[in-house]
Amino acid sequence: MVSLGDVRRSAATLFSQAQHLPALRLYDAIVAAAPLDYDARIRLADCALALGNVGAANVYRATAWYCLKSGHPLAALVCARVLEAHGADASDLTSSLVVHYGSESELLGKGATRVALPPDSLAINVPDVRQPGPPDIVAQALHRAEHATDAFKEFPAALHPIPLLSTMSEAAFKRVLATLLLKRLPAGAAAIKEGEPGNSFFFVAGGALRVFATDGLGRTTDLAQLGEGAVFGEMALLSAQPRSATVECLTDCDLLEVGRTSLATLADEIGAVAEALHGFTRERLLGNLMATSPLFKPFNRMQQRDLLRRFTSHDVAPGTVVIHEGEEGRGLFVVLAGELDVSRRTSDGQTVPLGGLRTGDVFGEMALLRNARTTATVVATRASTVLFLARDVVARLAASMPEIKSYLEALAEEREIDNQLVLGEDETPADERILI
Repeated sequence: MVSLGDVRRSAATLFSQAQHLPALRLYDAIVAAAPLDYDARIRLADCALALGNVGAANVYRATAWYCLKSGHPLAALVCARVLEAHGADASDLTSSLVVHYGSESELLGKGATRVALPPDSLAINVPDVRQPGPPDIVAQALHRAEHATDAFKEFPAALHPIPLLSTMSEAAFKRVLATLLLKRLPAGAAAIKEGEPGNSFFFVAGGALRVFATDGLGRTTDLAQLGEGAVFGEMALLSAQPRSATVECLTDCDLLEVGRTSLATLADEIGAVAEALHGFTRERLLGNLMATSPLFKPFNRMQQRDLLRRFTSHDVAPGTVVIHEGEEGRGLFVVLAGELDVSRRTSDGQTVPLGGLRTGDVFGEMALLRNARTTATVVATRASTVLFLARDVVARLAASMPEIKSYLEALAEEREIDNQLVLGEDETPADERILI
């Protein structure tokens, strides 16, 4: 016997190679051993559909009903979209999805659970797909997949809401459902790429994805892994900026895309939708910040969260002065999102730009470390979110954590050198150096 995870990966590889019958036989082995594996049932139906067997429709429909009741609504929507793409009416499924997961549903609530997929470590007895199977193997597999959960009755009494969708009015929910586009991607495919324009965002209906960023030297930094129910891609859509990271499929993935057309149908609720999306964005930005900023490296995950709670968050409009040149250093700042410019006044009253600050950049450290007044101004050039940590907290951290103090000192020295190069100052007196 081999593990379910290995069988699933082998079946996916065979399917990608257009070996649909061998793939179907492997998915059938999973369904036989683990009837609650709705993903294997959907993939088995995909194989049968690729073989031209119309019986796949019954499997999609039966699996969709199971997913609706077991807490996997987005997988149910995948089945509905496939049925619709092949001319079948799936309005009963989408209507039931709104009834179960809409804002007025009595099924949503605390104590919500979902019936989990079986573990990848489960042992599976697999056939030798190099040998011919029974002549009616496709019919047998479809029958097994269609009726796999007929006797299952242990559905959860309360269901988890669908992110964003369950907060809408039911009328808006229905409108959005009608516009969602299904994207089915193989392992290794990029759902979005860093630097591309962001015109949509996505719900993960099934599969696992990796989020990573690439620096100027081509080095990648993993930011997160995403699974069922996750939302991604909303940051670029909301900010009208290029994608800030790449999202790559670790397995075969089913995604539901929400484009600008979908958002246009929500004109009457766009405020609530934008607020919910900003909530997703903030959580992801915080996660990215903890994964990439050297400021958080010395801490474990729990300590990182504790440190973040000590920061206050401030949304600043374009043109807002965050630091005034000549003021006392108030604390440490971290750019959570947006862009800010740094400049200094010269003795003849001219303003000299010193550079820009972007997501993840830390500033304000120089004046704190040198106990001096700031000699540069920081201004938001577009709508930005800045985290602020008061100077007394920074002092305690620097005193108790040598790594933090070393990082801030190195950052201050690097920034001081950069400022001197910009200003053409080879030997600047200490009391005239740029202290942000």
